[in-house]
Parts: sequence; C-alpha cells; structure tokens
Amino acid sequence: MNCRNCGAPLRPVAGKDYFVCDYCTAFHFPPESEEGVRVLGAWTDMSCPVCRDILVSAAVDGVSVRHCSKCRGNLFKPIDFRRIVEGRRLKSEKLSQLRPLDQKQLERQILCPGCLQRMDVHPYYGPGNAVIDSCGTCALIWLDQGELKAIVTAPERRRRR
Repeated sequence: MNCRNCGAPLRPVAGKDYFVCDYCTAFHFPPESEEGVRVLGAWTDMSCPVCRDILVSAAVDGVSVRHCSKCRGNLFKPIDFRRIVEGRRLKSEKLSQLRPLDQKQLERQILCPGCLQRMDVHPYYGPGNAVIDSCGTCALIWLDQGELKAIVTAPERRRRR
C-alpha cells in the first residue's frame, strides 16, 4: 500500500491498526468493515479454515486478528475475543433480534489453521446464538462473517450500562 500524499510505501505502526509514511509522515487509517475489522493486509502464516485463502493481518478495536479477505471470517485468540466482545457489549446501544440457532452449522468440519486438526464446532455459550469454531490445542477461535456482530448485539437478561 502506498501513501496518498507522496506515493511512498506505507509501514504498519507496530501494535496499532493504521499505517505511517516514513517519507512524508502522513498517517493512513484503513476503513472498518461493518463488524469493525480494519484489514492491514500483510499475509500471515495461516490459511482460512473455510475457503483456504491465506489469512491477512487485521485489527478489531486495536487488537490483532487474522482475517480472510475472501469469506471475511476472523481468527481470534480467546483472551482477545473476550476483551473485544465485553468492550463492544458495554458500548453497544443497538440490540438485534435473537435468531434461532442453525443446527446444520454444528455438522460442519473445518481444520484449525494452526495445527491442521479438526476444530470443535459448538454454540457460543453467551448471548447471540452463534456457532463458533475453536481449537483447544492452539487456543484459537474462528468466527464466520456476521457472527461477531450477532454476539455483540444479542439481547441478554442483564445488560450492563
């Protein structure tokens, strides 16, 4: 990616979700997707468990994740996933309709991008009726497109303000 001001290459800022131009010092902030994912674009060492494309680096609320540009799924570390969901639920004013759990999703089989073993497929045990995939060996969580939003905006009995 090149700078819009001078055309020089942009460099990702370590630990942040934006770029800087070392030549003219301009900053570039990639746009956020509907789910708040900022694609940073550097290829990672893992492939998407759904479509097998190479995952790219991205950030959600400043936290590093791996993202599939094709199917738009995201790979999280559990501690980061928890922090993102808790932070977003505290800020979220919008609640969505609770959608029924799609039992067919529980039958799918995908391989962990880290160890290439079968991931556990299970309902997310919080609000949202999302089916998530997790690997206990690698401590990774895979969310398909739309699942993060469903989890964050799901109604629950005790909503903190």
